[in-house]
Amino acid sequence: MDIFIQQIINGLVLGSMYALVALGYTMVYGVLNLINFAHGDVLMIGAMAGLTILKMLNTVAPDLPGIVKLIIAILGAIPVCVAVNVLIERVAYRRLRNAPRLAPLITAIGVSILLQTFAMMIWGRSPLPFPQVMPGEPLHILGALISPTQVMLLILAAASMLLLALLIEKTKLGRAMRATAENPRVAGLMGVDSNRVIVMTFVIGATLAAIAGVMWAANYSSAQFAMGFVPGLKAFSAAVLGGIGNIYGAMLGGILLGLIESLGAGYIGDLTGGFLGSHYQDIFAFVVLIIVLTLRPSGIMGERVADRA
Repeated sequence: MDIFIQQIINGLVLGSMYALVALGYTMVYGVLNLINFAHGDVLMIGAMAGLTILKMLNTVAPDLPGIVKLIIAILGAIPVCVAVNVLIERVAYRRLRNAPRLAPLITAIGVSILLQTFAMMIWGRSPLPFPQVMPGEPLHILGALISPTQVMLLILAAASMLLLALLIEKTKLGRAMRATAENPRVAGLMGVDSNRVIVMTFVIGATLAAIAGVMWAANYSSAQFAMGFVPGLKAFSAAVLGGIGNIYGAMLGGILLGLIESLGAGYIGDLTGGFLGSHYQDIFAFVVLIIVLTLRPSGIMGERVADRA
């Protein structure tokens, strides 16, 4: 039972990070019908910016509490990611809104490579150690262990997802985003500024990616210029698994993907004598993804999308 609880905690931590990034994918797809494959690299930019800010804080104000340093790093990484994501939308995607779908897809891959190259030029090729600013003593929960960094990650992820759900359901901006996702031309006729809605969608996605990036680096104590590729791919898979275009599906898909990876690597790895252990945990997630998409192509919570006028 201790092992089971430990794997559940590990899965929730991993799934929370997947869910934050998956929300960025699913929101952009819902509004623009576009897959932003550079979104994983926005997570990387957030991690690198947070690392730079933490190093500055350790030099300028070493006596600050660790949790304050981490919060400042996240708050500093958010505007960096927002600026990058808005620039991507303005330069790379805006003129391709009415282009064939292959054009923005290729552009997104090109933007991803550019971001990785710029990050490599600024921060170098080698993995950088992420300072451990939170207390190192783990907490005991029903025989399982969870670090203070992971507790903070879960709290931030839950709060971010709750605030996003409230924004989408209860605010004027949320109604405008839902209207634009349903039919951008009709929304424009009703007075919705589609350009503003699209920019705000990229802003929100970048904010969530910045939080996930800093917490990912803090959880694994490392950051690198290519670190966004695998989380980005997993988060996209989570968005598809839950039903791309559905924010609740992205949340559910992220959590499920994290739990599947953790439980699969923990239990199936033991049954196979370590042959399918943690080094092959990607197998479990993508096998389940293939099965779900074979049986239900729209994803777990996906809905039939109306054709746009």
